[in-house]
Amino acid sequence: MGILSWIVVGLLAGWLAGMVMGSGYGCIGDIILGVVGGLLGGFLASTLFGVPDAVNGINFLSILVAFIGAVIVIGITRVVAPRRG
Repeated sequence: MGILSWIVVGLLAGWLAGMVMGSGYGCIGDIILGVVGGLLGGFLASTLFGVPDAVNGINFLSILVAFIGAVIVIGITRVVAPRRG
């Protein structure tokens, strides 16, 4: 999958996860969390469920896997560095 596809999937997944989790990390932060979430989600999908190449383009399965990974990343981020204020 090309870098542009990773960015688009990361943008969509990060934005969706930000809306669901109320993250408020901004556009760039949501993209980064989405891309990291895509990597984590793809790893977990292949390791736990045996789904080969779970994030493989701009499609529903890739966005879903990246979204789940981004939600996990946001949850971990909140535990490690809770918000102040």
